[in-house]
Amino acid sequence: MLFSLFFAFFKIGLFTFGGGYAMIAQIKESIVEKKQWLTSDELMEIITIAESTPGPIAINLATYVGYKRRGALGSALATLGVVLPSLIIIYIISLFLEAFMANIYVAYAFIGIKCAVAFLIIKAGVEMFVELPKKVLPLVVFFVVLGAAVTFELFSRSLSSVLLIIVGGLIGIFVKTVLRLGKEKDKE
Repeated sequence: MLFSLFFAFFKIGLFTFGGGYAMIAQIKESIVEKKQWLTSDELMEIITIAESTPGPIAINLATYVGYKRRGALGSALATLGVVLPSLIIIYIISLFLEAFMANIYVAYAFIGIKCAVAFLIIKAGVEMFVELPKKVLPLVVFFVVLGAAVTFELFSRSLSSVLLIIVGGLIGIFVKTVLRLGKEKDKE
C-alpha cells in the first residue's frame, strides 16, 4: 500500500503539467475513479480545504490522501511522490537552461503544453461545477465569485484569490447564521 501511494502520486506529478489545478483531473481519474481511495464528494471537500490552506493544492491533496490511507508515513510518501518528479525535472533543466530555452522545438512544445494546461484547468472547473450541490447558497457564491473575477479581469484590475476565498467564506457564514437564527426563531 505504501509503494502504491508513492507511485500513484509520482505518476500524477510526472505526467501533469501546469500546476495543481491541472492535476485535479488526473487526481480524480487516478485516486477517485481507478483506485477509489476517495469519493467524489471527499475530493471536492479536500480541494476546498486545500485551496484555503497554505501550500500548493497538489501537495495538500497528496498529503491528505496519504494520511487517510496510511497515516503519517503514507502522507510523507504521497507528498514525496507528487513533488519528486518536478524536483528532478527542474534540476535537469537548470543544468541546460539556456540551450533548452533556445531550442525552437522546446518553444513550440511549451505553446502546446500551455493550451493543454488551459484545457485541463477548465475541465477540472467544469467537473467541480457539475458536482457542486445544486442548492441556492453554493450557486450564489459560485456566480458572485465568477462574476467578480471576470469583471476584474475585463477591466485589467488585480483581484486577489485570497479575497475571493474570504468573501465566499463570509457569505457562507452569513447565510448559515441567518438560516440558523430563523429556525431558532420559528421554534419559539
